[in-house]
Amino acid sequence: MQILACQPGAVPSLFSAEGVVGIIFLLTVALVVTGALIAVSAKRLVRAVAGLAVCFTGLAGVYYFLLSPFLAMMQMLIYVGAVSILIAFGIMMATPEEQQTMGMKNRSALAGPLACSVGALLFAALTMIAVKTQWQVVTRQGAGDIKAMGMALLTKYAFVFELISVILLLAIIGALVLAQRGRN
Repeated sequence: MQILACQPGAVPSLFSAEGVVGIIFLLTVALVVTGALIAVSAKRLVRAVAGLAVCFTGLAGVYYFLLSPFLAMMQMLIYVGAVSILIAFGIMMATPEEQQTMGMKNRSALAGPLACSVGALLFAALTMIAVKTQWQVVTRQGAGDIKAMGMALLTKYAFVFELISVILLLAIIGALVLAQRGRN
């Protein structure tokens, strides 16, 4: 994989390799934001899960741009391929309820503005932290071969590897609970 680096102080042209890579990166970030907005604003649960899958797909693209193709592949396999599809099948196996929105009647009028203000404050705080932090370039360790990565997953990062399997187990149990509640 070739690493593209811009010269300090130079603005890359739109038609250069750096410009095209920047546009593709912005498109993947837009995919993440669009999928997240669909996931939180959809009125139907199936559309919300589709938005979640789109968000996870864009996040895999961001991982790829962070020079971690293995993590991007795992994102696609675990979250898009397993968790999102499992939730979608759980929703589809459940019998549809009446056409009423449960819980929407008791919502406070301040819930939306309060959530937006908390989100804006969090975004501002994270932006200030990102701007004020002195970011250091980390040298890449190892060649990224699959054998070394497998050994690291099963020795040094075994806990994280097992934690991913617990997340998958919880997703399976959640889908089964959704399906069982819908049938009763």
